[in-house]
Amino acid sequence: MLVSLAQATYVVAAVLFVLSLAGLSRQESARRGNVLGMVGMALALLATVVLAVDVSERSPLVTLVLIALVFAIGATVGTWRARTVEMTQMPELIALLHSFVGLAAVLVGFNSYLTSEPDVVHQIEVFLGVFIGAITFTGSIVAFLKLSARMASAPLVLPHRHLLNLAAVVVSLALMVVFVVTDGLVPLAVMTVVALALGWHLVAAIGGGDMPVVVSMLNSYSGWAAAAAGLMLSNDLLIITGALVGSSGAILSWIMCRAMNRSFVSVILGGFGAEGGTVASAGGPQGEHRETHAPDVAELLADARSVVIVPGYGMAVAKAQYPVADLVQRLRARGVQVRFGVHPVAGRLPGHMNVLLAEARVPYDIVLEMDEINDDLAETDVVLVIGANDVVNPSALEDPGSPIAGMPVLEVWKAAQVVVFKRSMATGYAGVQNPLFFRENTAMLFGDAKERVEQIVAALAARSPSGVG
Repeated sequence: MLVSLAQATYVVAAVLFVLSLAGLSRQESARRGNVLGMVGMALALLATVVLAVDVSERSPLVTLVLIALVFAIGATVGTWRARTVEMTQMPELIALLHSFVGLAAVLVGFNSYLTSEPDVVHQIEVFLGVFIGAITFTGSIVAFLKLSARMASAPLVLPHRHLLNLAAVVVSLALMVVFVVTDGLVPLAVMTVVALALGWHLVAAIGGGDMPVVVSMLNSYSGWAAAAAGLMLSNDLLIITGALVGSSGAILSWIMCRAMNRSFVSVILGGFGAEGGTVASAGGPQGEHRETHAPDVAELLADARSVVIVPGYGMAVAKAQYPVADLVQRLRARGVQVRFGVHPVAGRLPGHMNVLLAEARVPYDIVLEMDEINDDLAETDVVLVIGANDVVNPSALEDPGSPIAGMPVLEVWKAAQVVVFKRSMATGYAGVQNPLFFRENTAMLFGDAKERVEQIVAALAARSPSGVG
């Protein structure tokens, strides 16, 4: 009876996961999607506990105690990290979580091999599960190191790197044949080492500019690793969940690559900053920049009819989303049309900027995607670029030799005036110089973005006797 109920609960959980993904497709329904996903996961865990007790050779009490111990450890660590992690650290945290999924697939694969009778289909499942899991594990670790600045963001360019990757895949396929024929532990172990090295090299060879795509790609890998683990464990819900995560991550990667005018294969094999086996130079200054100050920007905004704000990772680092939201409210109170232009790969994570703006309670209807706002930039009085760099770089459209050539960008330079918030004249995460900074209609506002926005808000308030704007 309990087993049948648990299987039925799996079906309900699977439906909730599908509805969760549907909810996450829009900002307005994202909160509901998260809640549905959490409810589905709670039901899935409960059903899994019931099934684990049913198949366990130990007494039910011992099994429940062991499961409770694991739950307590996981819940303690998870709660601690959820309460302490900054939004700027979310990309590397997610990459690290992907590594756990990959490692779990590897461990489940070896355990399944050691405890199961030889069977060709099962052996292939074990081999592929370990292979995908190992690549996901080390690839996610490298992504974590790059995103957290513990490792250089520039791509690692080894001689004949594509041939090295191809050789690793060919060797792994040969080892799979040997593994199926001999049912030996050695070919499985050797393949694991090869796959670990392949995962490390695949992501190490990708530059920082492609990290948002890498994160979504690793999300897809972790899904397929989970699906493979589900096959090994004969767990239908794990198969369904893994397939959902794997396919949605692959679709997201494809959408982002299309937004960057790049093929998914080229991202995996090259990445920004690498072409023909050499690392692109960041380049030196391309002219004289013009510096401005917060009171001047406030005056510029007070006289504007339309303003577009382009957020980037620098806004997240400075935690400037809250004063930015205050600035938006004050400008709209003055009758100024204010909108946000968000590039698909802004920040270090897909949807990173959207989450930050939603956190600051910026209205959803004024947060527009790049394709929705680009045509209006020529009619815009002022564009505020807050912590963004590569996604507003005109070299992408004007310099065929640029490492980011062909990538669609927000064409902010078409506006009457552009104000760029930056700490310094340093290049962006992709390591590419930005000619926008030296254009006649561009002014640089140096310093901490949060402090500068607060100064602008104060200057605007001082211009109005009511203090509204």
